[in-house]
Parts: sequence; structure tokens; C-alpha cells
Amino acid sequence: MRIRSRKHTAALATVTAVLALSLTACGGDDTGTKSAGPADNAASAGASADASQPSTDATTTDTKKTGGTAQNTGATKTGTSKSGSTGGSSATGGNTSDSYAYKHPCKSSDLSVRVYPREGSSTQQVIEVNNTGANSCGLSYFPQVSLGASKASDHSGDIKPSVPGGLGGAPAYPVKPKTAAIAVIDLNPSGKNGVTWVDEMNVLADGDHMANADTQNFELGPDVKVDSPKLGLYQGSVADAVNSMKQAGN
Repeated sequence: MRIRSRKHTAALATVTAVLALSLTACGGDDTGTKSAGPADNAASAGASADASQPSTDATTTDTKKTGGTAQNTGATKTGTSKSGSTGGSSATGGNTSDSYAYKHPCKSSDLSVRVYPREGSSTQQVIEVNNTGANSCGLSYFPQVSLGASKASDHSGDIKPSVPGGLGGAPAYPVKPKTAAIAVIDLNPSGKNGVTWVDEMNVLADGDHMANADTQNFELGPDVKVDSPKLGLYQGSVADAVNSMKQAGN
């Protein structure tokens, strides 16, 4: 009986130990699950952060791509700008610098000359010289102008206007492509009675570098009276050209 009791006790102890181990194991899982909870939450948070991170990375990547495109575009523009800035060249290949114009007199083939009455004046005419070429070019300070009769066989008696004195400075008047040099002439500044036989204005855009054969003739009409005409220097606007004309003869 004592031996059986001991066996029973030993068996009971064994069962108890196994049960305790089982409970410990279960408690460990519960503890592990609870510990894993925050870890899972952290993992979830990390996953959320990771989920948002790729979006940020994608944006960054897109930004970089866009930046790359902008840089490529900028490089193209810079390239064009660099080629344009060499010697003052434009995007079309023309040279638009004043320094280039100083060394390259205008050719008559690259110019278009117009003469028309100045608005608001009965005695003043505007001489407009347009650069139709691809490059800047240089003109003399003022056009070479004479006033005469269109049917005259001898033009030695043509009238020449007075011009401003004390000229100096740049070697030429620079004219950029698609722009105009403007001069104004007043045929009769005093408004007095003048000669009536003048009906034509002869204009040479650059008397310093062009041949007389490049002179162009413009009709003035039958009622023109000419007396002590004044001619101004080339300017960028009619108003400035008028102011320059008023200095002629001084």
C-alpha cells in the first residue's frame, strides 16, 4: 500500500508538473501575444510610415525627373543663349552687338528707306532707315540729304541742310536688325517764304561709306517752300530726332 501510494503520489506530482508547465507555456504565449501587440502596432505604424514613404519617394522621384527635364530644357536654352551671346548673336544667327555694328557699315541692300511728313508739322519730313538684314550695322551720324528739282539736269545747285556741329563719340550709329534709325529734316524752320522750285529730296543713308549711286529720290509735292533747312542726327524715335534737328546750325 505504501509503495502504491508513493507511485500514485509520484504520478500525481508528474501530472501536476506537466500541468504547471502547460500553464506556464500558455502564460508565455499570452505574455508573448501582449508583447507582440505593441510590436504589431509599431509594425503597423512602420508599415503605414513605409506605405506613406514610397509615396513621398515617388513624389521625390517625380520631382527629380521633372527637375531633370527642367535641367535638360534649361541646358538647351543655355546652349541657345550661349550661342546667341557669342559676339552678340541672336537666336537666328545674326550679330546684334553695337561693337559689331561699329566695324560693319550698313549695306544699301540691307536697308529700306522711307520719307514721310511728320504728323503735326507742315514743314518737317521724317527719314526712316530700316535695317532689314540679319546683323547690326553702322550708319554715319546722319543721312546725306540734298533738295532739288526732279527734272533738273544739273544738281550742283541743290540745297543742303545744316546739321548739328561738334560731333564725336562712337564711330557710327548702330542699327540692330528689324529696327530703324530716324532723322528729321525741317524744310523751312522759320516758316518764311522760300524757294518753290524744290520738289524732290535725295537721300543717301550713309554718306561716309555708300556710293552716290545708292542715293534714293523722294517726291515732296508741288507746294513745298524751302528756306534754310535743318537736319538732325539719327535717333531711335521721332521725338528725339526732332530735338536733334533743332540743334542744327549751332
